[in-house]
Amino acid sequence: MLLCGSFQFDLARPLVMGILNVTPDSFSDGGQYHQRDAAIRRATQLIEDGADIIDIGGESTRPGAMPVGLQEELDRVLPVIEALQGVPVSIDSFKPEVMKAAIAAGAAMVNDINALQDIDAMKAVAASDAAVCLMHKQGDPQTMQHQPEYRDVVSEVKDFLQGRIEASLAAGISYDRIVIDPGFGFGKTLAHNLALLRSLDEFKELNMPILAGLSRKSMLGLITGRDAQHRMTASVAAALIAAQRGASILRVHDVQETVDAIKIWDAVNRGMA
Repeated sequence: MLLCGSFQFDLARPLVMGILNVTPDSFSDGGQYHQRDAAIRRATQLIEDGADIIDIGGESTRPGAMPVGLQEELDRVLPVIEALQGVPVSIDSFKPEVMKAAIAAGAAMVNDINALQDIDAMKAVAASDAAVCLMHKQGDPQTMQHQPEYRDVVSEVKDFLQGRIEASLAAGISYDRIVIDPGFGFGKTLAHNLALLRSLDEFKELNMPILAGLSRKSMLGLITGRDAQHRMTASVAAALIAAQRGASILRVHDVQETVDAIKIWDAVNRGMA
């Protein structure tokens, strides 16, 4: 069971989290939904397509992305969150002030690439009933793809996430509000990403739902040779592999296609009559 504010998910099947970037510079859909009305229309479409959660981000975290000021990020995300009352919304931010404001506006989940390492971020989530996704990254968006190195990427990422789980529990965040994310593409080479995906089932040892965010990422482009706008098939394939290896939440751009693929996968696994 995953508790996200007033929403509860039994995780009997993988949840699909639809990506909504209200930014001008995200790597795949930057600029498409930067305006409030366009963002709300997109959120509505994602819900109609079958998204269980809408993940709203007001600052790009793609490799090389430039930081965004606090007020600008708030101005981007709050009007959209406020317009989506009654919908499970996640706020994709590492700023404590944005987390607090988003939760007050109705967000049911915090998706933090910094895994609540900022003490004020930890306090903001602990004081709420929102769920949190703790993600691993090496470096920051400006530098994270500059020759990332690991001795053993799987064990190092697992150890980091175990530490962040323990810190979150100690801060008063209940176990049924915590999700973990190995952070595909955040300070990892193609080899690192493939090792993590290949061994994703090992993260089930941490006893927390796993979020996999592989959608349209450069690792898929390196394998297929396709640009971000033409990686839908690869993204769905990667999402299915992640689900097979234990992912409970799939963070994707292509919601309808992923939902359909999961329906087939789920029917086979459940033995539909």
